[in-house]
Amino acid sequence: MAAIERINYPALGEVKAPYVHAVKQGNRLYISGLTAFGSTAQTGSIAEQAEVIFKQFQHIAEAENTTLSALLKVTLFITSIADIDALRKVLFRYYGDHLPASSLVQVSGLFSPDLKIEIEAILAL
Repeated sequence: MAAIERINYPALGEVKAPYVHAVKQGNRLYISGLTAFGSTAQTGSIAEQAEVIFKQFQHIAEAENTTLSALLKVTLFITSIADIDALRKVLFRYYGDHLPASSLVQVSGLFSPDLKIEIEAILAL
């Protein structure tokens, strides 16, 4: 079995719960659900929150010497399906021609009532 490495990225802020930002095994990086919590976008639109999340993903990808074109799978948790068109614009901009496998789940709420979206991902290394 390939070694397992649990990673926190200081630029993403201190983790204050029982998880890590990502877990690396072999040539895969499993990224925990990220949100815009604590950012200026926390109370913003779903598009603003998604922007913050994808900037966090970009930071992680750069730290791992890759790009978002290596996204294999994303799971998006959103609080309102009515926001889907605004979200899609952000997604297409970040994905470009490298569409990942994807799941979209509408949830009744996230851990903070301000949050409209949480995204987890798997990145190829």
